[in-house]
Amino acid sequence: MRTIVSFAALFLSVILLQLSTGGVAPLDAISGLALDFTTAQVGILGSAHFLGFFIGCWWAPRLMGSVGHSRAFAAFTAAGAIGLLAHMMIIDPYAWALMRVASGLCVAGCYTVIEAWLQSKVTNETRGRTMGIYRMADMGASLAAQMIISVLEPAAYVSYNLLAIICCASLLPLTLTQASQPETPAAPRLRPGLALRCSPLAALGVVVAALSSATFRMVGPLYGEGVGLAIDQIAWFLAAFVLGGALAQFPVGWLADKYDRRHVLIGLSVAAILCCIVSALIEGLSPRGIMLTAFFFGLTSFPIFSVSSAHANDFADSSERVELSAALMFFYALGAIAAPLTASGLIERFGPAAMFWMIAAGHAVLIVYGLIRMRRRPAPEDRTRYVWAPRTSFVIGRLTRSDRERGADP
Repeated sequence: MRTIVSFAALFLSVILLQLSTGGVAPLDAISGLALDFTTAQVGILGSAHFLGFFIGCWWAPRLMGSVGHSRAFAAFTAAGAIGLLAHMMIIDPYAWALMRVASGLCVAGCYTVIEAWLQSKVTNETRGRTMGIYRMADMGASLAAQMIISVLEPAAYVSYNLLAIICCASLLPLTLTQASQPETPAAPRLRPGLALRCSPLAALGVVVAALSSATFRMVGPLYGEGVGLAIDQIAWFLAAFVLGGALAQFPVGWLADKYDRRHVLIGLSVAAILCCIVSALIEGLSPRGIMLTAFFFGLTSFPIFSVSSAHANDFADSSERVELSAALMFFYALGAIAAPLTASGLIERFGPAAMFWMIAAGHAVLIVYGLIRMRRRPAPEDRTRYVWAPRTSFVIGRLTRSDRERGADP
């Protein structure tokens, strides 16, 4: 209970931030359709979000070092709120794309501050409970954020103003807390080559994870609208994906710790391809059937990032793991920037099913490359423990490490 109380302000800020910034993606997609944006233009919005996200991941540790945690959090929150409030002032897809860069900047920056704050306060004794509550707060709010379009009117001032108010409210718990601000951690160097040196398969795995997750969450409403789902049903469709991903963490983690992680990655991709084929080929599925396929797709595709991260860490020294986390996030961001734009273009040309064919192709490449890598290198004898690795900031690697590992940093 004391763990919950001591970090209550941070967890409440996470919940409010996720409700606001997580809700803008489906709302933008539905609003764009209502305003006659093209499918490709809606895809640009999702790609712009991840461009801002990557910039925020790189810049946030440096800004914290200059102005401190609370001021950095306030600056990033202001950027997100401005982006939300400006939506209905300028009705233009490319202007909205700039606003989504601001929202991506807000997400990455705020999560960097929160995770740096958590990392400085947790100990080996409280790490498991803290991470468990953090996961519950983040995933629970993410699940609720997908449902927000069921109660908000598309392309309306009130809808975007409400999200902006929630975004601003995330300032209150963290900035008003009486807890002392921690020391600012050194910004990790961005070395993408480190991920390729440790595990090329893991680098490809996080790109495929981005292909699946970013496409579904940013372009999924276009698919839902294309197959005839109502707005409230699209909300359940997106929520089913997030719920499947959340429930998959424990069983997949158990498998990844017990068996060769490459086998787990290949098995997940095979299952994800089957879900994609069902979604793409079977016509006339009921709304309940469509949501069920979304649930299983989340179940099979969502954990791929964490399994890939664990596999890469098996080949890294403890002193490299923070920078490895940043390198993997770099590859995830590359995939997440390209995926929504590519998927929306394919939907516009070939129809809604093209989204799942694109994702299936990515998983097929991962399967083939996984089989190739298994012939080139045996599984490591000493393996790190599987850890749920949220795709939130470059400093998440510090939060998941023990005190002994932190002491090994140069």
